[in-house]
Amino acid sequence: MAVPKFFEFFEGFLRAVEDGELHTAKEVRNFLASKMNISDSDRAEMLPSGKQSTFDNRVAWARTYLDKAGLIETPQRGKYKITLLGKKALASGDVIDLKYLGKSDSFNSFRNVTMNNDAELQVQEKNESPAEILEATYQEISNTLASQLMDEIMKLSPSDFEKIVVKMLLKMGYGNGIEGAGRVTKQSNDGGIDGIIKEDQLGFSNIYIQAKQWSPEQTVTKPEIQKFVGALQGQQAQKGLFITTATFSSGAIQYAENLLGVKVVLVDGSMLTKLMIKHNIGVSVEHTYEIKRIDSDFFFDEL
Repeated sequence: MAVPKFFEFFEGFLRAVEDGELHTAKEVRNFLASKMNISDSDRAEMLPSGKQSTFDNRVAWARTYLDKAGLIETPQRGKYKITLLGKKALASGDVIDLKYLGKSDSFNSFRNVTMNNDAELQVQEKNESPAEILEATYQEISNTLASQLMDEIMKLSPSDFEKIVVKMLLKMGYGNGIEGAGRVTKQSNDGGIDGIIKEDQLGFSNIYIQAKQWSPEQTVTKPEIQKFVGALQGQQAQKGLFITTATFSSGAIQYAENLLGVKVVLVDGSMLTKLMIKHNIGVSVEHTYEIKRIDSDFFFDEL
């Protein structure tokens, strides 16, 4: 099953602490996973950022909301306990959701301070935690940027596209500290090689590049990779990078993965834009937001 939405953990969280004793976050998570039949694989599902599991994130937001509504309290560091209001909520038989928490003045004050109307509407409509809404918005912005970046790439001349590829590899750290580490070959006599990156100071190891500025809807097939491998062999090269604005067929990918004596890395249009964005090639930083969360280990340690 999919990981429940964060508001669906409200009642289960209260059930986990309804005995009136103190319980750790780990105890609550294990209780919820058991009572709601959440598998280990579902618990391991990560947020798009890869920095926290979806399950842990949603349980943490459920705890925050219940605390702000006065249904639970934290009398000791990292340990939670149900309140009289929490016990009344369970005894009422009402569905404990965002609407129910809205009966609390303290919760409404919290919502008014932490969210604008648009953000609150998104939580109500999507039933996602604020962190998930932020990540989804970030992903949407990133996808839009990647699309715009590809549009600009396709306007370049073939030679400028090759220069962009070499510049990106140098920005990624290849040929670091080597004079003349990267260059674009002359188009009239490139022998199927569009660029070369030096990997060491004396030139014992080079990466040979082929850059194909094809329509993103096109597909690079196995014969194209075979031609590139032939060009590498003509240079007695062992490392090649085939980079394109298009996509690769499954046959091309399988062929590249099974080569012997030569290593060929394939980078398609999607990966190309991601690398350019990551290394600020053709893009610039507009805003930086630093998102922080409570450091539980800090509060478990003696101060």
